[in-house]
Amino acid sequence: MKRSKITGLLGATAVTALALTKGRSRLALSRAKHPSLGGHVRLAKRIAGQIPAFSHDDDRFFRVDGASVHVAARRAEAFDRLGALYKTRFAKTLALTAEARTGLSDLQFTGAYRVPFPFSARVRATLGTGAFLERSEGPVVVDLDGNRLIDLTGSYGVKLFGYEFYKQTIAEGAKAVETLGPVLGAYHPLVADNVRRLTALSGMDEVSFHMSGTEAVMQAVRLARYHTGRRRLVRFAGAYHGWWGDVQPGIGNPVAEDDTLTLAEMSDATLAVLATRDDIACVLVNPLQALHPNGSAPSDNQLVDSGRKAGTDLPAYREWLHRLAETCRANAIPLIFDEVFVGFRLAPGGAAEYFGVRPDMVTYGKTLGGGLPVGVLAGRAALMKRYRDDRPLDICFARGTFNAHPYVMGAMNAFLRRIDLPEWRARYDGLDERWNARAAQFDRALADVGAPVAVAHLQSIWTILYTRPSAYNWMFQYYLRSQGLALSWVGTGRLIFSLDIDDGLFADIVRRFAAAAEAMRSDGWWDGGEGLTDKALRRGVLRQALRVRLGGG
Repeated sequence: MKRSKITGLLGATAVTALALTKGRSRLALSRAKHPSLGGHVRLAKRIAGQIPAFSHDDDRFFRVDGASVHVAARRAEAFDRLGALYKTRFAKTLALTAEARTGLSDLQFTGAYRVPFPFSARVRATLGTGAFLERSEGPVVVDLDGNRLIDLTGSYGVKLFGYEFYKQTIAEGAKAVETLGPVLGAYHPLVADNVRRLTALSGMDEVSFHMSGTEAVMQAVRLARYHTGRRRLVRFAGAYHGWWGDVQPGIGNPVAEDDTLTLAEMSDATLAVLATRDDIACVLVNPLQALHPNGSAPSDNQLVDSGRKAGTDLPAYREWLHRLAETCRANAIPLIFDEVFVGFRLAPGGAAEYFGVRPDMVTYGKTLGGGLPVGVLAGRAALMKRYRDDRPLDICFARGTFNAHPYVMGAMNAFLRRIDLPEWRARYDGLDERWNARAAQFDRALADVGAPVAVAHLQSIWTILYTRPSAYNWMFQYYLRSQGLALSWVGTGRLIFSLDIDDGLFADIVRRFAAAAEAMRSDGWWDGGEGLTDKALRRGVLRQALRVRLGGG
């Protein structure tokens, strides 16, 4: 055989082998993706871009679930009655919110996405939700009209020990640094104590300070890429790591991120991908996903039916994290715990302590700032270094003008000192048992009033579930507000309790939930048509969207 033919045959064989290798790699990656749209972020983004806007007309607004004319009339009367109550009870707060909305894009966004979009316009016009508060008193917030609302927002996770605790840490921190003031660049001496305390709590070698949790995650990923020389990061379906593009691909991100792999949690196929690929720079874990693995953060604007799912299997999730950590170690992949949300809530040493896993880096934020904005990255020394001794121009740059701001460092120091005291450490004792008992108490009370409502929880972080098919579960948040409960813009999707809520106040919260559920049941919102299913509700929305998309209205 001529040399040219041999060379050609060898070349063809090499190409075939390469194609087979790439094919196997693609197949393994495909198997490691979660089958939901949360696991296929590009497809989710394309589908979302095709859904047209539409609003339900007067009849369909109250009968989208096939309810009878009589039930629809009860709903309409209740809707207007609740709207009149809101306009009277929250008049000043609603007026200022309406005034500010025209110039504040955040309010426009959260207001539009509080309920499923076909209902949104009418709900905003009738059941406006005020965005302004005058003061806080323990677990209670007071709006501009003097309404006292029990706060279940948790300030998006900041308010772990309650507002009074953070008022005190902010005041103590400001007092400690007031002689230096807002001097930036140089450090206040408290920074050194913060570093000592943070390395002890986290078990890491070094820390760096940032201005937000998103920035801390950005730096963690950047350092992992710098030290590994690899470009891809792995995140898990549904997990949130801030709004930076590389960690938030798909819906909400206008830029395609080719270097981000979104894989399934608690999956052997995912571990196989991590064990065989050589281009993975890091794996990001948000421990909050223990409440809804592979699912996005619940929000009432998703409630077109009762299909919301959440729930914890803590032994299984703990086992998964240990297997994940072992796989990452065996393949020299840095494991990053993103504890910006849950940090110091589950245990004094965070979720890493709670689940008994040692990551390579961990990010903190929110409550760690003592009530002020902050992001912190803690990690092993080998990963935290931003330059190479043998190549002085090869650096990993990261700075921020307001990093380690004296007032933030002062508040942080007050926080860290307090949680090291025995009386504050004691507040962590029996957290699982306490919140399990409270969840059981809640479920019993709601069952007693015949409400199709239950709870899933990760200690003090709760999601309300709906146990009967319905297109109107999103209305529950408005009945809850009428009962004096303050929820965030994601409604009943996420309730965050502060640890200063005692048993007496919790019993009052349960009573208010039961009263709201009883009123909503009485007004017919859970009385759908005969044989109603979640599948039928979803198909109904899709059919209407398709009609609008095709010009049928």
